[in-house]
Amino acid sequence: MKERVMRWVFALTACASIAAVILICVFLFANGVPAMAEIGFFNFVGGQRWKPSSGLYGIWPMIVGSLYVTAGALIVGVPAGIFTAMYLARFCNKRLYRFLKPAINLLAGIPSVVYGFFGLVVLVPLVREWLGGTGMSTLTASVLLGIMILPTIIGVAESAIRAVPEAYYEGALALGATHERSVFFVVLRAARSGVLAGVVLGIGRAIGETMAVIMVAGNQPYIPSSILDGVRTMTTNIVLEMGYATDLHREALIATAVVLFVFILLINALFAVIKRRMK
Repeated sequence: MKERVMRWVFALTACASIAAVILICVFLFANGVPAMAEIGFFNFVGGQRWKPSSGLYGIWPMIVGSLYVTAGALIVGVPAGIFTAMYLARFCNKRLYRFLKPAINLLAGIPSVVYGFFGLVVLVPLVREWLGGTGMSTLTASVLLGIMILPTIIGVAESAIRAVPEAYYEGALALGATHERSVFFVVLRAARSGVLAGVVLGIGRAIGETMAVIMVAGNQPYIPSSILDGVRTMTTNIVLEMGYATDLHREALIATAVVLFVFILLINALFAVIKRRMK
């Protein structure tokens, strides 16, 4: 009887999760698609100007800004995250590991607004002093997001590396490979599916981050011509204007969320395809 009850409990919780996702999808598409139809899909997605007071609802600058910031975060965060995960899993001694692992977990628990203050007080002045500009730029947002996605990538990648059977590593050593070569060319290769999963989660965190980006990106609804120019992402555009938006303006912001949602779906679908080919 207990097993039957728990089976139903697990089934209900699974259905509740699925229902939550379905409700979110219904809300977004029911409110966003009509706005796209009224504005015009290509005018909305491909429009170069966002000026609701003049009836202009082009989100192309925000799409480009989101892609630029996310790509910059991956350039900063992915190599550092993977190398750190490899060090923790295969090179770090136990005494040092007891300090490093909690410190990395602590990074995951720091609120976004705290990261934003760090970027505003430390990164923005550094970029302004050494590279020029106002300091609130695509580069600053990318570096800050690269730091923010580190705990996600490190945690998932380390688990994937530790899950590789020890026989792989020992076999490489038996064939004459060094410790470093065995780890980099055998263990890491065997764990590439899990490492890629960590990278995908990092992409989701970077493209969906809002508060920290608002504080350091400059929030200019234009396509940046350099990494030192200000930028506005889709998430920051929604947060900045949803508080006072009405009618078509509000629906256009919801439609922006639809585009962001589709981006996440495409990323997950691409990951599924790559993972299937790896197998």
